[in-house]
Amino acid sequence: MKQTSSTKALFLDIGGVLLTNGWGHQSRLRAAAYFGLDFDEFNKRHLSIFDTYESGKMSLEEYLELAVFYQPTNFSMDEFRDFLLSESKPYPEMIKLISNIKHYYGLRTIAVNNEPKEINEYRIRQYDLDSFIDVFASSCYVQTRKPDKDIYQIALNLAQAKPEEVIYIDDRLVLIHAGRKLGLNAIHHTSVASTRDALSRLGLHYIPALEQSYECLREEDRGRGPLDLPAEPWQAGRRPGSSQSLDKLNLIK
Repeated sequence: MKQTSSTKALFLDIGGVLLTNGWGHQSRLRAAAYFGLDFDEFNKRHLSIFDTYESGKMSLEEYLELAVFYQPTNFSMDEFRDFLLSESKPYPEMIKLISNIKHYYGLRTIAVNNEPKEINEYRIRQYDLDSFIDVFASSCYVQTRKPDKDIYQIALNLAQAKPEEVIYIDDRLVLIHAGRKLGLNAIHHTSVASTRDALSRLGLHYIPALEQSYECLREEDRGRGPLDLPAEPWQAGRRPGSSQSLDKLNLIK
Protein backbone atom coordinates (compact mmCIF):
# COMPACT_ATOMS: atom_id res chain seq x y z
CA MET A 1 0.00 0.00 0.00
CA LYS A 2 1.37 3.38 -1.06
CA GLN A 3 0.13 6.62 0.52
CA THR A 4 1.91 9.52 -1.14
CA SER A 5 -1.10 11.12 -2.86
CA SER A 6 -3.02 13.98 -1.25
CA THR A 7 -6.22 12.10 -2.16
CA LYS A 8 -7.88 10.33 0.76
CA ALA A 9 -11.04 8.96 -0.83
CA LEU A 10 -12.77 8.00 -4.06
CA PHE A 11 -16.48 8.70 -4.49
CA LEU A 12 -17.85 6.29 -7.09
CA ASP A 13 -20.98 6.22 -9.15
CA ILE A 14 -21.92 2.64 -10.09
CA GLY A 15 -24.36 2.63 -13.01
CA GLY A 16 -22.57 3.80 -16.13
CA VAL A 17 -19.16 3.57 -14.45
CA LEU A 18 -18.59 0.16 -12.83
CA LEU A 19 -21.72 -1.56 -14.14
CA THR A 20 -24.41 -0.87 -16.70
CA ASN A 21 -27.35 1.18 -15.48
CA GLY A 22 -29.53 -0.85 -13.18
CA TRP A 23 -32.89 -0.01 -14.76
CA GLY A 24 -32.30 2.52 -17.51
CA HIS A 25 -34.35 3.56 -20.52
CA GLN A 26 -33.02 0.83 -22.82
CA SER A 27 -33.70 -1.85 -20.22
CA ARG A 28 -37.26 -0.66 -19.88
CA LEU A 29 -37.70 -0.72 -23.64
CA ARG A 30 -36.47 -4.33 -23.71
CA ALA A 31 -38.81 -5.24 -20.84
CA ALA A 32 -41.79 -3.68 -22.61
CA ALA A 33 -41.00 -5.60 -25.80
CA TYR A 34 -40.36 -8.90 -23.99
CA PHE A 35 -43.49 -8.77 -21.81
CA GLY A 36 -45.77 -7.07 -24.33
CA LEU A 37 -46.27 -3.84 -22.36
CA ASP A 38 -47.42 -0.49 -23.67
CA PHE A 39 -44.05 1.26 -23.26
CA ASP A 40 -45.42 4.81 -23.14
CA GLU A 41 -47.82 4.00 -20.32
CA PHE A 42 -45.24 1.87 -18.49
CA ASN A 43 -42.59 4.56 -18.80
CA LYS A 44 -44.96 7.32 -17.70
CA ARG A 45 -45.79 5.35 -14.56
CA HIS A 46 -42.11 4.57 -13.99
CA LEU A 47 -41.09 8.23 -14.21
CA SER A 48 -43.87 9.22 -11.78
CA ILE A 49 -42.71 6.88 -9.01
CA PHE A 50 -39.07 5.90 -9.57
CA ASP A 51 -37.56 8.79 -7.60
CA THR A 52 -39.52 7.60 -4.56
CA TYR A 53 -38.35 4.02 -5.08
CA GLU A 54 -34.75 5.11 -5.62
CA SER A 55 -34.86 7.14 -2.40
CA GLY A 56 -35.61 4.04 -0.34
CA LYS A 57 -39.23 4.97 0.38
CA MET A 58 -40.82 2.19 -1.63
CA SER A 59 -40.05 -1.50 -2.07
CA LEU A 60 -39.48 -3.24 -5.39
CA GLU A 61 -42.80 -5.02 -4.98
CA GLU A 62 -44.59 -1.71 -4.41
CA TYR A 63 -42.86 -0.16 -7.42
CA LEU A 64 -43.85 -3.07 -9.67
CA GLU A 65 -47.43 -3.07 -8.41
CA LEU A 66 -47.79 0.55 -9.53
CA ALA A 67 -45.68 0.44 -12.70
CA VAL A 68 -46.66 -2.96 -14.15
CA PHE A 69 -49.08 -5.04 -12.08
CA TYR A 70 -51.90 -2.48 -11.76
CA GLN A 71 -53.72 -4.58 -14.35
CA PRO A 72 -53.88 -8.33 -15.12
CA THR A 73 -50.80 -9.80 -16.82
CA ASN A 74 -49.85 -13.18 -18.28
CA PHE A 75 -46.53 -13.22 -16.39
CA SER A 76 -45.62 -13.19 -12.72
CA MET A 77 -43.88 -10.57 -10.61
CA ASP A 78 -41.01 -13.02 -10.06
CA GLU A 79 -40.51 -13.34 -13.82
CA PHE A 80 -40.43 -9.57 -14.25
CA ARG A 81 -38.11 -9.10 -11.29
CA ASP A 82 -35.70 -11.70 -12.68
CA PHE A 83 -35.66 -9.90 -16.03
CA LEU A 84 -35.06 -6.55 -14.33
CA LEU A 85 -32.10 -7.83 -12.31
CA SER A 86 -30.60 -9.64 -15.30
CA GLU A 87 -30.19 -6.30 -17.08
CA SER A 88 -27.18 -5.48 -14.85
CA LYS A 89 -23.81 -6.23 -16.45
CA PRO A 90 -20.27 -5.38 -15.25
CA TYR A 91 -17.56 -3.26 -16.81
CA PRO A 92 -14.60 -5.48 -15.80
CA GLU A 93 -11.85 -3.08 -16.89
CA MET A 94 -13.26 -0.25 -14.77
CA ILE A 95 -13.67 -2.56 -11.78
CA LYS A 96 -10.06 -3.65 -12.19
CA LEU A 97 -8.84 -0.04 -12.46
CA ILE A 98 -10.66 1.20 -9.36
CA SER A 99 -9.80 -1.87 -7.29
CA ASN A 100 -6.12 -1.57 -8.21
CA ILE A 101 -5.89 2.12 -7.33
CA LYS A 102 -7.95 1.75 -4.14
CA HIS A 103 -5.69 -0.97 -2.73
CA TYR A 104 -2.39 0.44 -3.95
CA TYR A 105 -2.96 3.89 -2.47
CA GLY A 106 -4.95 2.74 0.58
CA LEU A 107 -7.90 4.96 -0.32
CA ARG A 108 -11.34 4.97 1.26
CA THR A 109 -13.93 4.16 -1.37
CA ILE A 110 -17.54 5.21 -1.05
CA ALA A 111 -20.31 4.53 -3.53
CA VAL A 112 -22.33 7.70 -4.10
CA ASN A 113 -25.03 6.38 -6.38
CA ASN A 114 -28.72 6.75 -7.08
CA GLU A 115 -30.06 3.20 -6.85
CA PRO A 116 -33.10 1.38 -5.43
CA LYS A 117 -32.43 -1.00 -2.54
CA GLU A 118 -33.17 -4.38 -4.13
CA ILE A 119 -31.30 -3.57 -7.35
CA ASN A 120 -28.37 -2.10 -5.40
CA GLU A 121 -28.00 -5.11 -3.12
CA TYR A 122 -28.27 -7.57 -6.00
CA ARG A 123 -25.48 -5.72 -7.83
CA ILE A 124 -23.27 -5.58 -4.74
CA ARG A 125 -23.57 -9.35 -4.26
CA GLN A 126 -23.49 -10.38 -7.91
CA TYR A 127 -20.39 -8.39 -8.82
CA ASP A 128 -18.51 -8.48 -5.51
CA LEU A 129 -18.53 -4.70 -5.26
CA ASP A 130 -17.80 -4.81 -1.54
CA SER A 131 -14.34 -6.24 -2.32
CA PHE A 132 -13.21 -2.73 -3.24
CA ILE A 133 -15.96 -0.36 -2.02
CA ASP A 134 -15.88 0.32 1.71
CA VAL A 135 -19.27 1.98 2.26
CA PHE A 136 -22.39 2.40 0.14
CA ALA A 137 -23.85 5.88 0.61
CA SER A 138 -26.54 4.93 -1.91
CA SER A 139 -29.72 6.95 -2.33
CA CYS A 140 -31.83 4.04 -1.06
CA TYR A 141 -29.97 4.07 2.28
CA VAL A 142 -29.44 7.78 2.89
CA GLN A 143 -32.86 8.66 1.41
CA THR A 144 -31.65 11.51 -0.73
CA ARG A 145 -30.51 11.50 -4.34
CA LYS A 146 -27.82 13.16 -6.39
CA PRO A 147 -27.51 16.05 -7.11
CA ASP A 148 -28.83 16.95 -3.63
CA LYS A 149 -25.76 18.24 -1.81
CA ASP A 150 -26.73 16.25 1.29
CA ILE A 151 -25.71 12.94 -0.30
CA TYR A 152 -22.24 14.32 -1.04
CA GLN A 153 -21.97 15.78 2.47
CA ILE A 154 -22.91 12.43 4.01
CA ALA A 155 -20.18 10.77 1.94
CA LEU A 156 -17.64 13.41 3.01
CA ASN A 157 -18.47 12.80 6.66
CA LEU A 158 -18.17 9.05 6.21
CA ALA A 159 -14.84 9.46 4.46
CA GLN A 160 -13.62 11.95 7.09
CA ALA A 161 -12.22 13.96 4.19
CA LYS A 162 -12.36 17.49 2.84
CA PRO A 163 -13.76 18.03 -0.68
CA GLU A 164 -10.30 18.75 -2.07
CA GLU A 165 -9.11 15.36 -0.73
CA VAL A 166 -11.73 13.46 -2.75
CA ILE A 167 -11.89 12.31 -6.36
CA TYR A 168 -15.45 11.80 -7.59
CA ILE A 169 -16.15 9.70 -10.70
CA ASP A 170 -19.51 9.84 -12.48
CA ASP A 171 -20.72 9.38 -16.04
CA ARG A 172 -23.32 12.16 -15.95
CA LEU A 173 -21.94 15.61 -16.64
CA VAL A 174 -24.63 17.44 -14.68
CA LEU A 175 -23.68 15.44 -11.57
CA ILE A 176 -20.00 16.18 -12.20
CA HIS A 177 -20.88 19.87 -12.20
CA ALA A 178 -22.80 19.41 -8.94
CA GLY A 179 -19.77 17.74 -7.34
CA ARG A 180 -17.39 20.45 -8.55
CA LYS A 181 -19.61 23.14 -7.03
CA LEU A 182 -18.93 21.48 -3.67
CA GLY A 183 -15.17 21.48 -4.29
CA LEU A 184 -14.74 17.82 -5.25
CA ASN A 185 -12.13 16.82 -7.82
CA ALA A 186 -14.56 15.37 -10.33
CA ILE A 187 -13.83 13.12 -13.31
CA HIS A 188 -16.43 12.82 -16.04
CA HIS A 189 -16.23 9.15 -16.97
CA THR A 190 -16.57 8.49 -20.70
CA SER A 191 -14.15 5.57 -21.11
CA VAL A 192 -11.71 3.47 -19.10
CA ALA A 193 -8.74 5.09 -20.85
CA SER A 194 -9.89 8.67 -20.23
CA THR A 195 -10.64 7.99 -16.56
CA ARG A 196 -7.29 6.23 -16.07
CA ASP A 197 -5.53 9.24 -17.61
CA ALA A 198 -7.50 11.68 -15.46
CA LEU A 199 -6.61 9.72 -12.31
CA SER A 200 -2.94 9.79 -13.33
CA ARG A 201 -3.07 13.57 -13.70
CA LEU A 202 -4.37 13.71 -10.13
CA GLY A 203 -1.50 11.55 -8.89
CA LEU A 204 -3.14 8.11 -8.86
CA HIS A 205 -1.43 5.72 -11.25
CA TYR A 206 -2.71 2.32 -12.37
CA ILE A 207 -0.16 -0.44 -11.57
CA PRO A 208 -1.00 -3.49 -13.75
CA ALA A 209 1.66 -5.67 -12.09
CA LEU A 210 -0.35 -5.67 -8.85
CA GLU A 211 -3.42 -7.29 -10.35
CA GLN A 212 -2.41 -10.88 -9.57
CA SER A 213 -1.70 -10.06 -5.92
CA TYR A 214 -5.05 -8.33 -5.45
CA GLU A 215 -6.91 -11.18 -7.13
CA CYS A 216 -5.35 -13.58 -4.61
CA LEU A 217 -6.51 -11.34 -1.77
CA ARG A 218 -10.03 -11.22 -3.21
CA GLU A 219 -10.12 -15.00 -3.44
CA GLU A 220 -9.09 -15.23 0.22
CA ASP A 221 -11.88 -12.78 1.11
CA ARG A 222 -14.45 -14.88 -0.72
CA GLY A 223 -13.35 -17.91 1.27
CA ARG A 224 -14.16 -16.34 4.61
CA GLY A 225 -17.76 -17.45 4.37
CA PRO A 226 -21.10 -16.01 5.52
CA LEU A 227 -20.02 -15.25 9.08
CA ASP A 228 -18.01 -12.33 7.73
CA LEU A 229 -20.97 -10.62 6.10
CA PRO A 230 -21.87 -7.18 7.51
CA ALA A 231 -24.82 -6.80 9.84
CA GLU A 232 -26.39 -4.09 7.66
CA PRO A 233 -26.44 -3.81 3.85
CA TRP A 234 -24.97 -0.30 3.89
CA GLN A 235 -21.94 -1.60 5.81
CA ALA A 236 -21.01 -3.94 2.96
CA GLY A 237 -17.30 -3.82 2.42
CA ARG A 238 -16.50 -2.83 5.98
CA ARG A 239 -13.52 -4.78 7.27
CA PRO A 240 -12.89 -5.80 10.89
CA GLY A 241 -11.51 -2.84 12.81
CA SER A 242 -12.80 -0.27 10.32
CA SER A 243 -14.11 2.94 11.83
CA GLN A 244 -16.33 3.66 8.82
CA SER A 245 -20.03 3.36 9.39
CA LEU A 246 -23.36 4.88 8.43
CA ASP A 247 -24.73 4.86 11.96
CA LYS A 248 -24.57 8.66 12.28
CA LEU A 249 -27.07 9.71 9.65
CA ASN A 250 -28.15 12.67 11.78
CA LEU A 251 -25.93 14.56 9.34
CA ILE A 252 -28.91 14.80 6.99
CA LYS A 253 -30.37 18.29 7.35
